[in-house]
Amino acid sequence: MNHLRDIPSVDALLQHPRADDLQKRFGRSLLLSGVRSVLEDTRLQLVQSPDKVSLDVEFLLEQVETLLARWVAPTLVPVINATGVILHTNLGRAPLSPQAIRAINETASGYCTLEYDLTRGGRGSRSVHAEMLLQRLTGAEAALVVNNNAAAVLLVLTALARRRGVLISRTQLVEIGGGFRVPEVMAQSGAKLIEVGTTNRVRLEDYEDALHSHPVSLVLRAHHSNFRIIGFTTEPSLKELVELAHRHNLPLMDDLGSGALLDTARFGLAHEPMVQESLAAGADVVCFSGDKLLGGPQAGIILGRKEWLARIKKHPLARAVRPDKLTLAALSATLIHYLKGEAEQTIPVWRMIAQTPECLRERALAWQTALGSGEVLASLSTVGGGSLPEETLPTYVLALTVQKPNAFLAALRKCTPPVIARIEEERVMLDPRTVLPEQDSLLLHHLSNLLQNQKRKEATS
Repeated sequence: MNHLRDIPSVDALLQHPRADDLQKRFGRSLLLSGVRSVLEDTRLQLVQSPDKVSLDVEFLLEQVETLLARWVAPTLVPVINATGVILHTNLGRAPLSPQAIRAINETASGYCTLEYDLTRGGRGSRSVHAEMLLQRLTGAEAALVVNNNAAAVLLVLTALARRRGVLISRTQLVEIGGGFRVPEVMAQSGAKLIEVGTTNRVRLEDYEDALHSHPVSLVLRAHHSNFRIIGFTTEPSLKELVELAHRHNLPLMDDLGSGALLDTARFGLAHEPMVQESLAAGADVVCFSGDKLLGGPQAGIILGRKEWLARIKKHPLARAVRPDKLTLAALSATLIHYLKGEAEQTIPVWRMIAQTPECLRERALAWQTALGSGEVLASLSTVGGGSLPEETLPTYVLALTVQKPNAFLAALRKCTPPVIARIEEERVMLDPRTVLPEQDSLLLHHLSNLLQNQKRKEATS
């Protein structure tokens, strides 16, 4: 029977030849923490089951190695998205184009001209890198990039409406993914929320009445994002709101959320409000995301008139929410795709949206042939990411019939890289729309191994 006094000491484990290799791989400090943790667990196990605990040094060091490997294993890993949800928030939303990835690796991974003016040989501004591209692309007078759209909304409200009234329709007091609530963001900015209209109907007169009865500094329109109001509904157009705000010498802010620069209706979807349309309607400030329909990195983009953007840029909060060099490099590369008219061919999000059902059927059939298993079925993909609620795109999926679908999905998630799929009608569904073409061989490799393992288990049961 083992006793507590028989447990090897920390030094005994550290002096073992195998510990030298562990120290080279994980460092002295982490190794020491791992050894102490394993010995402490051994003590607890020994008290409960003294006859079932091994005190062999080799065995204990194997446990240390397993523990250290788990400690340093990254939790942020690439995955294969076979769900059919294009802007999958849980999976990082928009995948970057090869050019955007190259910009991060070649431009921003080392020293770069983030805040350095090569012409003057002195300090420059990080805001110029994407601003010039955004101005040329949208025709906006000025632009500013921050770290996400929630930060953009918070910054604009803080800079332009702190301790003052902001008009917003009750139909637009939304909550989107991650608990982002428009009223709560407004409260954090110090702006005073002035609700207009009813839950389903708001008229221009409601805004007029509020302007006459409350001190107001800003009119806000917020995109419905991830929900849709149907039935008896009424809302003034953006142009009408702009004209109303300007009659009262107030700026109008349009929070677009997704930030489409291409017309989604061209691809069989509902029309998503576009950035260019908001600016053309006269919106003074327009905010949107960089990692949704724009197809770039996580960022918040603020466009609009110089006079308002100047105030926003000077606010102290602007420094707290500014983007880093990696974001600016990837965003700039993404914007260049639009400027060159190649977004549909080079930005993964738009490539996925533009794929035809016939093309997707061919890929699903190729998967079926390679695996010798499954059925190709018509199905539906979704845009996701809070964009185009209830809108779907026709697709074809490979449907696999397996004994335990949930266990099969769990096994897919343990692959390297993990594969994320979905279950419908007790079958595992894999949608080629969201699987990058270069991932096909890896996906088929994982599926083939799992299906073969399943056949072996069936044969021996």
